[in-house]
Amino acid sequence: MKSFNHRCDFRIASLSKIFPTLMLYKLWEDGLVDSLDDPLEKYADNFTIKNPLGKSGGSLRDPGVRSPGLSLRRMASQLSGLPRRLRSTNLLWSGDTESALNLLKDEVLVADPGTRCHYSNVAFSLLANVLARKVAGSDFESWVSDNILVKLNMEDTGFNLTPRIQKKMAVGVYSNGQLAPLYDLGWYRPAGQMYSTTADMAKLMMALLGVSGGLVLRKDTLNTMLTPVLRCHDGYFANSTGTPWEINEQFGYDVVRKDGDLDGYAATLSLVPRLKLGLVVLMAGVRPGDQDLVNRAYSYLIPAVQSAFRDARKTVRPPPDPTPYVGFFTYRNMTFYEIKADSDGVLIMQQFGPQLDTTVPAKYRTIRLDYLQERVFRLVFESPYPCKLKFNSASVSLDIQDGQLFNFHVFTKKGVSPGFDSPGLNTYTVTRIAGRPFFISQ
Repeated sequence: MKSFNHRCDFRIASLSKIFPTLMLYKLWEDGLVDSLDDPLEKYADNFTIKNPLGKSGGSLRDPGVRSPGLSLRRMASQLSGLPRRLRSTNLLWSGDTESALNLLKDEVLVADPGTRCHYSNVAFSLLANVLARKVAGSDFESWVSDNILVKLNMEDTGFNLTPRIQKKMAVGVYSNGQLAPLYDLGWYRPAGQMYSTTADMAKLMMALLGVSGGLVLRKDTLNTMLTPVLRCHDGYFANSTGTPWEINEQFGYDVVRKDGDLDGYAATLSLVPRLKLGLVVLMAGVRPGDQDLVNRAYSYLIPAVQSAFRDARKTVRPPPDPTPYVGFFTYRNMTFYEIKADSDGVLIMQQFGPQLDTTVPAKYRTIRLDYLQERVFRLVFESPYPCKLKFNSASVSLDIQDGQLFNFHVFTKKGVSPGFDSPGLNTYTVTRIAGRPFFISQ
């Protein structure tokens, strides 16, 4: 029996769809694609398909048809309306893109583009081959190798199941225990042909999260790629769709994932972008039907990472000179604050006075201000702290307050700030007062 390790190859099936999507974003980033919302017809002159569910019920190429349009972004986000596969074809179909375009002329869109989530292998194979030929001037697989695999040092990832690769591969197994054969996909290769290892997929995962040295896309482009495109209808297997992701929510975080299943193999690459957290699962066997292993893993990982971030000691920077910020302040004469500098020059703000927020324990009424730039600070709670404090039926979210910005007003002629705002907390004109006030008990 073959033992598994991080260099063992598995078929990754529909995780292959990540690579046509990366190609689209890279060509757009480089200015070779004008817009992610360019229509497919711009790059495939002879593309036409019937669109009976469009407003005019015609073809996407008919004059006067007012359709949302089959755009490149919609092709990469399961919003194209294209069928799952071409009529009379399977994954082994050996036709070419011209043949595919000819078959599409008598096909119908199953949904008006951009209106409904519908899974399509056709969309990704067509997108990959059209962009490679018309824009990149290369074949798709060579482009992926040169622009992604080599850059990320993914040396155990590829398309061709050569004898050398087959010797390294985990053996796929059907649910009945029968061994699954290895075979090459035909024209649908961009949608599901690739193989990889957990080590290589971890490299890709870090690049997608923007946390590795070998970045394929700029961070602003990655943010666009990881943003949900449309909320899906009830009955679809994800809450929202993205490019090329299926997106659900767990613990208030978007979990961005791509699953793949193909004859004895199952694979998942998933990301929690806000936490810079990711998980790769490659299986030689059928995905368990009675539980979602990824959701179960995140039920432990997300709270643990949340806790680690909160508990980590944060570096708080002092301003060049604390003097302009030190003093007493009030918000509408209801709440009062003192700002002073500690021995390191870091600003400390503490609430006092008769209107203390008694729902917040004393240790959470003292906060530190992290200097970002002139007159701008970030609020930092002492760690650790709970996300929410529960008091009877009410709760106070400290997690929301932590990290909010304080914007101090322009200094007066005396060289001090007359007050500050916290736009994120919808709090404006917290005003400087001359000294600590005296309060008379009623």
